[in-house]
Amino acid sequence: MERIIEEIREDLGRRLAVAADRLADRTLAEDPAYAALLGRAELRERIHHNLRQAVEGLVRSSRGLPVELADARATGTLRAEQGLPLASLLRAYRSGGRLLWAALTEAVAAHDRSALAGLLPGASALWDVLDQMTDAVSESYRRTEAARSDRDRERRAALLDVLLDGAPAPGGPTASEAAALLGLPERGRFAVFVVAADGSPGAAEAAADNPAAAAPRVLWRIRAGGETGLVELGHHPLEAVREMLAPLGVRAGVSPVVAAPAELAGAHRLAALALRTAPESGGPRTALLDEGLPAALVAAQAELAGRLRTVVLGPVLALPAEDRRLLLTTLGTWLACQGSTTYAAQRLYCHRNTVSNRLRRLEQLTGRSLADPRHVVELALAHAAVAQRAASATARAGSSPTPAGTARRSPRPPG
Repeated sequence: MERIIEEIREDLGRRLAVAADRLADRTLAEDPAYAALLGRAELRERIHHNLRQAVEGLVRSSRGLPVELADARATGTLRAEQGLPLASLLRAYRSGGRLLWAALTEAVAAHDRSALAGLLPGASALWDVLDQMTDAVSESYRRTEAARSDRDRERRAALLDVLLDGAPAPGGPTASEAAALLGLPERGRFAVFVVAADGSPGAAEAAADNPAAAAPRVLWRIRAGGETGLVELGHHPLEAVREMLAPLGVRAGVSPVVAAPAELAGAHRLAALALRTAPESGGPRTALLDEGLPAALVAAQAELAGRLRTVVLGPVLALPAEDRRLLLTTLGTWLACQGSTTYAAQRLYCHRNTVSNRLRRLEQLTGRSLADPRHVVELALAHAAVAQRAASATARAGSSPTPAGTARRSPRPPG
């Protein structure tokens, strides 16, 4: 094989130059990715160089030497960094291989047609060389692309941190600049949600597996302590966030709507606060802050929440476990039923007189009347403080029983 190539080298060189011209023109005409990336002269020179490299690889292979693949690896790295699709790159290499074989057979036939039979055994050697070159290109491309993806993810995470934490690094982008780099508008409708880190499957991964075409755009930030989503609502209502999260089966808190990137750090804090009010089980597990402001107020004031539990419900909390659970569940259900003893009884599967008796006992123990709106407010806030403390204890223990004061099933009360 080496002898044949040496005998036709000059003619083969001319034919490879023509083949490089043809392949450059065809590639630019048929592949928009190449056309957008390279001019004809540069592409033609690169193809010509690769064809000569393949010929030299064939010569080295015939001598029992390894094929030089440094150029192929460099090409894979360069094209990955430039963003050329790998399919385009491999298609050009395969087309070049076919043209090289055609040029080789034509040159041999022109030199000595009887030598064509001696060329045939070299076909497998040539394709082996070409396979090695395309493998080297592919491996280098994928390695570079993976590294670039990692850099892009890190950069995106850093930009999201600027928006969600509200603390740009010295010399780093401002909130407005970070939003622009993430493709977010200067003004719009945004919200933030925080997902509980409770050991359940990742919400971002689950959302990727179950995309909703009509859902708003979400930028996910995954940290060791949990997952956060920055939502560009557009025309979608805030309720769309709850609808999007519901199939994932996760606990989450959702902020109010904000209008500018600079307000997202505050929205992040409010979403984390809303998460503390989200139920551990039963019914929707996504809490919108504005739907539970009293509970959020309790969650935000740990010291006052402790005083509420002690001052308002202290006598109830001092009861034996079963009595305590019964009264707290009855109070929570009565509050959820908007003060309807009838509907509370339906939820609790007991007679309304039973509910009334339990509530009277609660009034006696606490010294507060359910007929006094001020006392009802105190009892509702104290009950929220007890439920939140129970939820926190459950989360720490890694289990999810029904929190105190929550019934599993219920008819919807009127109104």
